[in-house]
Amino acid sequence: MNNETDKKENPNQDQNQGDKQNSSALVQKIQQLGSSNVAQAPDSNIHVLTIIGQVEGHVQLPPQNKTTKYEHLLPQLIAVEQNPKIEGLIILLNTVGGDVEAGLALAEMISSISKPTVSIVLGGGHSIGVPIAVAADHSYIAPTATMTIHPVRLNGLVIGVPQTFEYLDKMQDRVINFVVNHSDIPEEKFKDLMFAKGNLTRDIGTNVVGTDAVEYGLIDGIGGVKEAMEKVNEMIGTQETAGNQVIQ
Repeated sequence: MNNETDKKENPNQDQNQGDKQNSSALVQKIQQLGSSNVAQAPDSNIHVLTIIGQVEGHVQLPPQNKTTKYEHLLPQLIAVEQNPKIEGLIILLNTVGGDVEAGLALAEMISSISKPTVSIVLGGGHSIGVPIAVAADHSYIAPTATMTIHPVRLNGLVIGVPQTFEYLDKMQDRVINFVVNHSDIPEEKFKDLMFAKGNLTRDIGTNVVGTDAVEYGLIDGIGGVKEAMEKVNEMIGTQETAGNQVIQ
């Protein structure tokens, strides 16, 4: 009885609680995204996968590092393959590189997806970001973006025995073979860029700018979001036409 009386006496109580919830949701949007109004994309047949910061592998990086955890992306890639509503995939890359095995795992997953895939290198696609970028069916790079190509390195405790260097050499061959097989760059040219001296201040290797990456055959073309969307839609249309053909 008292509860009903309280509700009658305070008819605005529920409204006040609703206003507080809306206010806290608004504050969260501002804190996370810097804006109170976030554009909502309509249901699309194209999934966008972002790979930013450092590719985090088997070792957790410090909290101040901006990372992309590969164990978060692998289930997304499986979901893209299984979801019939998703007909194409766009990969946005702005990464400094990271764990070699995790990066190669992502690259192999992307290359094995049956649906059309397009990658865009924005800002940078360095180190292990190179195999991820070329893993897509078609790749674009922004004119101002760069890609750093350098040998595989180890950090932390390293046992100075011949087996360690053989392991590094084999891992490096895996990266080279993947890039060469999924792009138009000749193997010798890629190795020349990888072992070049004088281009990087504290390392050997080469920092390749957008137009040079296309000229070398590493990336398919210069472009951004518009070109990637047009390309993936074109590939979806081609795939649908091929699927609808009747074989007699």
